[in-house]
Amino acid sequence: MNLNLGDFVRFVDENIEGTITRIIDKDTIGVTDANDFEIPVLASKVTLVHGDIPDDNTVVSNRQAVAAPVAEFKKEGVYLGLVADQHSAVVAHFHLINETSFQLLASMTTEKGGTYKGEFAALIPANTTKKIYSANMGDIQLWPKFNIEVLFSTAANVEPPAPLVYSENIKGKDLSVAKVEIVLLKQKGWLIRLDEPAPVLDMQKLKEKFQ
Repeated sequence: MNLNLGDFVRFVDENIEGTITRIIDKDTIGVTDANDFEIPVLASKVTLVHGDIPDDNTVVSNRQAVAAPVAEFKKEGVYLGLVADQHSAVVAHFHLINETSFQLLASMTTEKGGTYKGEFAALIPANTTKKIYSANMGDIQLWPKFNIEVLFSTAANVEPPAPLVYSENIKGKDLSVAKVEIVLLKQKGWLIRLDEPAPVLDMQKLKEKFQ
């Protein structure tokens, strides 16, 4: 059985239910019960009660979404969104958020101590989101480095931007700002802009500075 952070499970041998808040190793998980007490347990000793409906991240569709009219085409707005699990604030879920009119072909690989792992690869249609990773909020200093690559595609007569590459470690200071309302997720959380526009240079001010 494939168990993930945020899944709600029931113990097989005891009358205990809770949310998976930690993956300890390949055989053991941490389950936080209604009293906010985290209990280590063998993964084979729990059964899944309910969880997120899984995205079919392993299948890349060839179907192209209906293109927006060029006059209404939005070219910017790719974010990494971080929100707490609805059942346990200890679990954090990362989402790729596509507010553009492009269809995105995105992938993410994590890296920690020289070990790489492919976490996500899928199409993200315009104005939609995809969950790409989950982690324990208490282990922020142990989170791996995120390597995200994004290609842009559209059936409209619009030139796509260059591929987007984001390779960073998420640190505590990135979450020190106030949460904002993430419309597509219908939840408050943190947003990191991935397609940050290049700064516009004021040539006159630059010239005066050198003079």
